[in-house]
Amino acid sequence: MLRVETNNLAKFVTEDEVKNIKPQLELAAQQLRTRISPGNDFLGWLDWPCDLEAVELERIKAAADEIRTQCEVFVVIGIGGSYLGAQAALSALGSTFPQLLNGAERGAPLVLFAGHHLSSRYMADLLDYLADKEVALNVISKSGTTTEPAIAFRLLRKFLVEKYGREEAMWRIYVTTDPNKGALRGFAATQGCTSFAVPSDIGGRYSVLTAVGLLPLAVAGVDVAALLAGAAAMRERLKDEKDDNPAYKYAAARNILLRKGYDIEILVSYEPGLYYLAEWWKQLFGESEGKNQRGIFPAAVNNSTDLHSMGQYIQEGRRALFETVLEIAEPGRDLSIPREDDDADQLNYLAERPLSEVNQGALEATVLAHVDGGVPNLRICLPKLDASTLGGLFYFFEYSCALSGLLNGVNPFDQPGVEAYKINMFALLGKPGYEAAGAELRNRLNGERV
Repeated sequence: MLRVETNNLAKFVTEDEVKNIKPQLELAAQQLRTRISPGNDFLGWLDWPCDLEAVELERIKAAADEIRTQCEVFVVIGIGGSYLGAQAALSALGSTFPQLLNGAERGAPLVLFAGHHLSSRYMADLLDYLADKEVALNVISKSGTTTEPAIAFRLLRKFLVEKYGREEAMWRIYVTTDPNKGALRGFAATQGCTSFAVPSDIGGRYSVLTAVGLLPLAVAGVDVAALLAGAAAMRERLKDEKDDNPAYKYAAARNILLRKGYDIEILVSYEPGLYYLAEWWKQLFGESEGKNQRGIFPAAVNNSTDLHSMGQYIQEGRRALFETVLEIAEPGRDLSIPREDDDADQLNYLAERPLSEVNQGALEATVLAHVDGGVPNLRICLPKLDASTLGGLFYFFEYSCALSGLLNGVNPFDQPGVEAYKINMFALLGKPGYEAAGAELRNRLNGERV
């Protein structure tokens, strides 16, 4: 069961501060329960783990079975919430080196991602890699016109048509988009592609437990029913518990710290497979809370690697940050450290001990050092990492994020600021209707370069 431990906040957060924020927490939770919070037209994720119809889950699983017969490589096209959740789950639950395994060893197609940036090198290398592979695509976008995935879909669609012919290419394309409107909804209808809906009341960064995440994960062999069951169990727990509600504890702690000047949160993990979970978490909290000149800046480190790069700053840099350590009790796999007769590397004191014990020692030592150095530390503890606990963790973070945003007086479900760069990019690239703005921006750029 997931736990939030706040023992290492005693020097930074008082009992009175926790007591004083509790009524605000309960008000935020009531706003969510009664659907009267800001952004309440995007609260579909709250009950989704229970609302997803069994027939739709079976349709997703059936499509995944079909995809397994079609391809060696399944390319998921999307950006932000349209890919990060699936990438996070695959990295957390799958093999560390899936690209080195053949299909029989993996037991499923290799899932790769595109459309999450505009790198020409990446896309050219991907197309080269796919040239002699059997390929299927999943394009994910509510609008179908988001620049990065739309360009990737054009390129990969052309590749599929040239490789298989138009009719078979369309059979190999799976569309996940708005249920009623948008360019991709029209494309799926006219081309006869299998399609799935992104619920209109669920925003992208809250969509990992919808077809957005479930289809790629089912293709890769993840137990998506267990993922949803874990999320549903967490939903019940967060709805009913008050005295030891982990989402309350997490949201309260981070907002108390924010009000005391700690405006940078670092999510810390000690497993490389959790790297993309941190990337998903960064989008969830950054896009939900960073508005109206408010919010905690979300960052992440993966230790012990980053102790040799960021460790110095965290230990002795500006005291504006706090850490949330994601701790997994059971590593899943382990190794025993061998003994050597000459002990040249002076490691025989660790001989016959499991490597996971050393990793845990690094975690404990680092927490103690950082707390002594003035860095508040929380822990989110899981007994193990499997589909069920990961589903619960996804839901825990989503619910905590909603509470935290409401505590800080912002709408956690919109993202008006992300349009600014898009408008500038459209203008600079000459999109029709943006010509005047483009000329003005080019003059600005030329002036800055001079």
